[in-house]
Amino acid sequence: MNLSIMVKNYKGKVCNMYQDEYKRWLAADLEDADLKPELAKVEGNDDEIKDRFAVALKFGTAGLRGVLGAGTNRMNIYVVRQATQGLANWVKTQGGSQTVAISYDSRLKSDLFAKTAAGVLAANGIKVRIYDALMPVPALSFATRYYECNAGIMVTASHNPAKYNGYKAYGPDGCQMTDDAAAIVYDEIQKTDVLTGAKYISFAEGVEQGLIRFVGDDCKNALYAAIEARQVRPGLCKTAGLKLVYSPLNGSGLVPVTHVLNDIGITDITIVPEQEYPNGYFTTCSYPNPEIFEALKLGLDLATKTGADLMLATDPDADRVGIAMKCPDGSYELVSGNEMGALLLDYICAGRIEKGTMPKDPVAVKSIVSTPLADAIAAHYGVEMRSVLTGFKWIGDQIANLEAAGEVDRFIFGFEESYGYLAGPYVRDKDAVIGSMLICEMAAYYRSIGSSIKERLEEIYKEYGRYLNKVDSFEFPGLTGMEKMASIMQKLRDEPLTELAGHKVVKVTDYKKPEETGLPAANVLIYTLDNGATVVVRPSGTEPKIKTYFTTLGKDLAEAQAQKDALAAAIEPILA
Repeated sequence: MNLSIMVKNYKGKVCNMYQDEYKRWLAADLEDADLKPELAKVEGNDDEIKDRFAVALKFGTAGLRGVLGAGTNRMNIYVVRQATQGLANWVKTQGGSQTVAISYDSRLKSDLFAKTAAGVLAANGIKVRIYDALMPVPALSFATRYYECNAGIMVTASHNPAKYNGYKAYGPDGCQMTDDAAAIVYDEIQKTDVLTGAKYISFAEGVEQGLIRFVGDDCKNALYAAIEARQVRPGLCKTAGLKLVYSPLNGSGLVPVTHVLNDIGITDITIVPEQEYPNGYFTTCSYPNPEIFEALKLGLDLATKTGADLMLATDPDADRVGIAMKCPDGSYELVSGNEMGALLLDYICAGRIEKGTMPKDPVAVKSIVSTPLADAIAAHYGVEMRSVLTGFKWIGDQIANLEAAGEVDRFIFGFEESYGYLAGPYVRDKDAVIGSMLICEMAAYYRSIGSSIKERLEEIYKEYGRYLNKVDSFEFPGLTGMEKMASIMQKLRDEPLTELAGHKVVKVTDYKKPEETGLPAANVLIYTLDNGATVVVRPSGTEPKIKTYFTTLGKDLAEAQAQKDALAAAIEPILA
């Protein structure tokens, strides 16, 4: 048989496979009433059927994430059951408490998926601790540790648009699942038929059998106490008179954020009314991400109207927080994740030294794509700064290493440029609740001494230099998107860049070579230029994007921005 006939036959089998799977779903007695009409609507549309059934959502260390809908390449109760059966098979080999904690955010079907996962676990004889209402990522991480669970599940798609949902899996330490564990779970998922392979009982049955129990107030209160114990200047906020505008972006942050802020004495809080309550459609912003202006616009308008000292917003699963700071002229300016990371590090170090609460040999941790300004600040205060791969689980891993050595109190702060912060070892993921508390405390402190966050940021730039950090993204949608991204990254390795925007590349760091970096292998390239600027090229782990991170250092913002613009223009033809 010649090659062309073999290819034709292979393609025919692939076509039959996804068409057959579509027909199987169409004929099945599906329990979610939304799925059948959706399948009927795409009948005869080969492209649509192929997109839904030719591949399955891949389970990795970030769990699952995909568009809601019918099909193996969509988020629905059957994909959730299949994934949870895979997780259950792994849990049953682990001994221990045979318990899994579950939380969920405000996204469409998040509560349904959470209860579906609980039903699968209960059918497998695994105990469940589930929140009785939506709660954020840090609450899930905390409950996993508090109840000494084998694993945790957080139903969320973080800050993606409303049509997405997802499923994050956590290990017993409350950190996102390790590569090795995720690989075992994925293998178990592969063995489980998506429609019929998972064991399942209803949520009600699980409750009646005593296998499913709600997270208690003791756990919730312990989380709040752990966060509030990380105040740098306890009691300061009770007399500072800080005026705040806050938006939970229709997500899970409203209850925990306002609870903690009220406890520490911040009571003048105006909630953005259109974004106050859970709403998985996110009707006020197509992309509920506090990194982007559109998501913060209503809050900014309200801050201007009320004269607030500060405006902050948390994303739907409340693990990221973005802010706008009030400037001396009364206007508001957005603060980048890198800037806030530097500000918080500076505030925590200075405050803990002043209060005598700085531990011996303190450690801070940041991702390799985050600003080197943080390294300079850490050095100034005598703090060891560790740089890790992108993904907060690597910061969690550093905390775990310190804990294993009996030195967990050395950890004072960790951050990523994507608006994720953590101060303290009580959880192992980024936490917008403690981020909100410390940002407000910092604003209250500077206000109390006649300064502001804006003024302190300018002082930092004056002391350490005018760093600029910017991120650009190139999207690669569709079934071939991942292949295109892989091809681009391979070409960059096969044909190394020698210059960018007229500047010589003096060093290329390839994180696929752990023997050179001392870190686990990762698909990241960092180019260091002869003027000190750096360009990082990294495919996203959760979205079909290649991200480029630019760090420039100028005598002022204009010079740093001009350098960034030139570098971005030079790399765009390579990645576009």
